[in-house]
Amino acid sequence: MLLIPAIDLKDGQCVRLKQGDMDQATHFGEDPAAMARNWLEQGARRLHLVDLNGAFAGKPKNEQAIQKILREVGGEIDVQLGGGIRDLDTIERYLDAGLRYVIIGTAAVKNPGFLQDACSAFGGHIIVGLDAKDGKVATDGWSKLTGHEVVDLARKFEDYGVESIIYTDIGRDGMLTGINIEATVRLAQALTIPVIASGGLSGMSDIEALCAVEDEGVEGVICGRSIYTGDLDFVKAQARADELGL
Repeated sequence: MLLIPAIDLKDGQCVRLKQGDMDQATHFGEDPAAMARNWLEQGARRLHLVDLNGAFAGKPKNEQAIQKILREVGGEIDVQLGGGIRDLDTIERYLDAGLRYVIIGTAAVKNPGFLQDACSAFGGHIIVGLDAKDGKVATDGWSKLTGHEVVDLARKFEDYGVESIIYTDIGRDGMLTGINIEATVRLAQALTIPVIASGGLSGMSDIEALCAVEDEGVEGVICGRSIYTGDLDFVKAQARADELGL
């Protein structure tokens, strides 16, 4: 089980939001590259970056901070990035800079042709982020709820050749209310590609519950607010996950 620390970027700084609300941002650091180094030193095997401004603007907005992170740790750890990625040139630029995975969210739902092109051009590097509430997919920084069922879209994207799916329960994100294990497992069982859980991670009990369903196809979990507030000790949690995974 991969525990993946999240670094959410707003105006070049590290923040955490509650339920995707830009007005409810808590600042956790002014040096994203130093934060990336910190998680690497604590034993992280992958990092999850989100360009929050980019997600709302529909184009990269924190590229300077992202490039700095990639220069700092890119050669030592896999880094994945989502937020405002809407064209192949942007994907190519980030991959050339040392990014391992690009996460496509809103654009995958609104422009499936773009996702298909991205999978064709950059096979093995494309992850889709599906954000959902009550089983329905949301787009545009969670501001719009669509009529699409998560499982139906995920199966379609699997056929395109995406590497994995990040599934976020947006009702829980940043709320420390616990991962929606049931919905995550339901999605993983419907696919052959791995699913990464996201949204609401609250503590060690969530890690243990996820490890229990790892065989269903749940590859990892995004660790956000809980590792910044101290509700979850990252080093102990990854050690416990490794122990349970043996």
